[in-house]
Amino acid sequence: EVQLVESGGGLVQTGGSLTLSCEASGFTFSAWTMTWVRQAPGKGLEWVSTLSNGGVTTTYVDSVKGRFTISRDDAKNTLYLQMSSLKSDDTAVYYCANFHGSGSYWGQGTKVTVSS
Repeated sequence: EVQLVESGGGLVQTGGSLTLSCEASGFTFSAWTMTWVRQAPGKGLEWVSTLSNGGVTTTYVDSVKGRFTISRDDAKNTLYLQMSSLKSDDTAVYYCANFHGSGSYWGQGTKVTVSS
């Protein structure tokens, strides 16, 4: 059974930092491109960042470029999202996801609240 379990969310002040983790199981983590997606209160899903298998290619939504860093530890089957210089607009539930040809897998999400 595929499982993606996010952790690391919480309450942080504007300008602060947090690192999110996503522990994967039930599939060959190292072989897959992984993605972070977020959903702000009352808004739709927003793609945040994607990291290719092997960690070769990273992409980010413009609003987080220079502030967020996606990474992975294939030995630990874990995806990370280091977030710094956090803004109130970053307040959201953050999900890690694996998109593949026949569908997608999602974690349950971890909530990040940035207060001013």
